[in-house]
Amino acid sequence: MKVGFITLGCDKNTVDSERYLALLADHGGELTPELDDADLIIINTCGFIDAAKQESIDAIVDAGRRKVDGRCQTVVAVGCMVERHKSELAAELPEVDFFLGASEMDRLVPELLERGVIDAESPMALHPGVRLYTGDLPHVRYLKVSEGCDHGCAFCAIPLMRGKHRSFALDDVVREAQLLELQGAREINLVAQDLAHYGRDRRDGIALPELLTALVESTSIPWLRLLYLYPTGISPKLLELMAREPRVLPYLDMPIQHGSDAMLARMRRPERAHTIRERVARLRAVVPDVAIRTTCIVGFPGETENDFAQLCDLLEEVRFERVGAFTYSPQEGTSGALLEDDVPMPVKRDRLERLTDLQRAITAERYERHVGRTVRAIVDRVDDATGETMGRTVWQADDIDGIARLTGNAVAGSIVDCVIEDVVDDYDFVARITRVLAAPLAVAPAVRAGRSLPVMAGAASASYGR
Repeated sequence: MKVGFITLGCDKNTVDSERYLALLADHGGELTPELDDADLIIINTCGFIDAAKQESIDAIVDAGRRKVDGRCQTVVAVGCMVERHKSELAAELPEVDFFLGASEMDRLVPELLERGVIDAESPMALHPGVRLYTGDLPHVRYLKVSEGCDHGCAFCAIPLMRGKHRSFALDDVVREAQLLELQGAREINLVAQDLAHYGRDRRDGIALPELLTALVESTSIPWLRLLYLYPTGISPKLLELMAREPRVLPYLDMPIQHGSDAMLARMRRPERAHTIRERVARLRAVVPDVAIRTTCIVGFPGETENDFAQLCDLLEEVRFERVGAFTYSPQEGTSGALLEDDVPMPVKRDRLERLTDLQRAITAERYERHVGRTVRAIVDRVDDATGETMGRTVWQADDIDGIARLTGNAVAGSIVDCVIEDVVDDYDFVARITRVLAAPLAVAPAVRAGRSLPVMAGAASASYGR
């Protein structure tokens, strides 16, 4: 039975999809990248913003047509958008066999077994925590350390889709990292709705610094990157660890959303502008080479031109390496959706363009200061035909921060030293490899397939869970 798995949305969804693909493989499923070959199509949906919802609906409709045409036998939709709109989707799309929200995805395999879609037994069971990789950079993986969110941001529906924050047990997270390393991971990106909240709900004294320490001690993965921490959660202990441990990269994805205290209050954010300034100053004082990425929303209800000017002033002052910016759109069920959406769309778009132009210049200035330096990079791709080599420095996260265009000899998955020679296209480095520090891991076929993985010393035997 061949499975086509469509994953939409964030990296946390990617982790979920890889885990469920492993479970399906344990019951005779074989992943295919070609939907025309698939007997079963599963769409893992995103419901974060309207554009993501529409993309999810389009994918479900397309899969449904394939079933009607006889090109596949079973279609299933799961995930965040389904969590919010399950009854409407089921009414409008009867060709879909069943829908499971994000809180119900543990029923995916039992439902498929009950319907006879997958085999009841497998000749070789997968170890808990195994994930089947679906992308094109096997050395770059994502590790979800918690689920849900306790923040009550006015614009965000994540708590409605994913529930309250729940940290996964440290031993289970470490075990999964070890399994990813066995599958060839050289860079692990830690993800959560707020990494800084890790451990707060478990009351065992373990927080993000202790988790990072355990990952350093229990794996040999050379790059550990932190994605998505609220400014208020960046503790002195975390900064000290980042400063002394080179495997924890000098990089943080720290969302601020706005720079006006009035807007931060209306958005129900926990920080104010002075907190953001203080955290960034402390971070750069302790970890001088750190790159900080953030996200901002323009056009939230009540945003005035003066509020927007305060946001731009903060960006000019703080000078983040990268900023992801978005126009506000109301999300059903959030407190923001109860407010009048009173900023016209042309004004939102104008502000987005002005902010983007401002940050483009700031990013160029921040990147230019690295020209002439020898820095560390990871090689992502080598074109065998042209010899073109692409990678990323420690300051560039996968898929969101540009690339490093490398000259010199190295294979994908290698860690190298390189001299930065130029900055092009605003966000890309041009660099020359001077030394290969670490070659990619040799991965046995069985490990690549996610089977026959050994239990590593110090790892928990329990499955990845709550």
